[in-house]
Amino acid sequence: MNRRILQLAIPSIISNITVPLLGLVDVTIVGHLGAPAYIGAIAIGGLLFNILYWNFGFLRMGTSGLTSQAYGRKDAAGEMHVLVQAISVALLSATGILVLQYPIGRLAFGLLDTSVEVEQYAVSYFRICVWGAPAVLSMYCFKGWFIGMQNSRFPMYIAIVVNIINILCSLCFVFVLEMKVEGVALGTVVAEWSGLGMALIFWKKKYGFLRSRLSFRSSFHLGAMRHFFVVNRDIFLRTLCLIAVTTIFTSTGARQGDVILAVNTLLMQLFTLFSYIMDGFAYAGEALAGRYIGACDLVHLRQAVRNLFIWGISMALFFTVLYGIGGQRFLEILTNEQNVIQAAGEYFYWVLAIPLVGFAAFLWDGILIGATATRLMLLAMVVSATAFFLIYYLFSGATDNHILWLAFLVYLFLRGVMMTIGGQRIFSNQYLKKERCH
Repeated sequence: MNRRILQLAIPSIISNITVPLLGLVDVTIVGHLGAPAYIGAIAIGGLLFNILYWNFGFLRMGTSGLTSQAYGRKDAAGEMHVLVQAISVALLSATGILVLQYPIGRLAFGLLDTSVEVEQYAVSYFRICVWGAPAVLSMYCFKGWFIGMQNSRFPMYIAIVVNIINILCSLCFVFVLEMKVEGVALGTVVAEWSGLGMALIFWKKKYGFLRSRLSFRSSFHLGAMRHFFVVNRDIFLRTLCLIAVTTIFTSTGARQGDVILAVNTLLMQLFTLFSYIMDGFAYAGEALAGRYIGACDLVHLRQAVRNLFIWGISMALFFTVLYGIGGQRFLEILTNEQNVIQAAGEYFYWVLAIPLVGFAAFLWDGILIGATATRLMLLAMVVSATAFFLIYYLFSGATDNHILWLAFLVYLFLRGVMMTIGGQRIFSNQYLKKERCH
């Protein structure tokens, strides 16, 4: 079982680590163009797309859970139904983004307080990058589908190649064709569509035989579509809560001054690094939980959950020790501003607690996605997000940032606790027989 977990988790971890490279490459390239406004434009444009695409994360998560259950049932037709449903929703959503790109852009840039020069470049970046929306959203579907098919290697290969293409194209467009911000945007779009092309090639070579099981009429059957939308509705609403917590955390820190904003940004990088690792094990949880629930194999399901938590506890202890020993040095790599590093020391112990209080939330997210128990995920998120807001707004005062970090840790801890309690029912014989094993 540990071998299966690692076979799924390690490629996913590598894929996750490549995610920030796209933005990092873009910023690095424009950082050598000689105008600070270029960097600001890429930052603003990247933030806008992160928020926009984050709302469609359900396309990956819902697809993964439903596909892994079909895989466990050995239901080839069901596997194809999920992919067709997901791609259809992705393309419809992308069409909506393209049609509404001008009002979306006006609304977004109207809310952002930027200089005229930064906004001008950011608008150019947005107008080009938005044409990658169909590829990005479709790739969410393929990534979730591959993971559901117990294959996390394909998403890893695609992520690596997409980054290489992005780097080469952006360098060529910017420094050879002198396209500046527009060249960075075009390089990103070319990379995104190349990633979708790779996904289609991989699918055809390994899963092309499933085309014979494709039935559009069955895929869009009312009952099948209803289940698909119920699962993804819960994930979508959960994502909105997640975005609300993240946005308030960032904006609240910003209101406390530039130094606190910088401190929180740096410390959150430690949380982000830990999340990349835990998300890899969560993806393994999606694939294995869905597979064994689909197969009605309660023995292996419980074994997978038990082993996942052993890995989760091990990773939490490892990162706690790692941050305790080398966290300060890591901050010094990120910045040479001594006042920020010194201020960060006052809040550093909050970061040390993140792995221990947060690992369960990551693991249960994956397991429950595989089980398509998305209502429990939504309930846990709503309660924990509410607790986050109540703690901060009721108790903040002279120690605002300490209360902000306390609220964030309680938010992570409550998610894990609630899903642990609710998850016990999911792994009972009665639940499986009633809900999954007809």
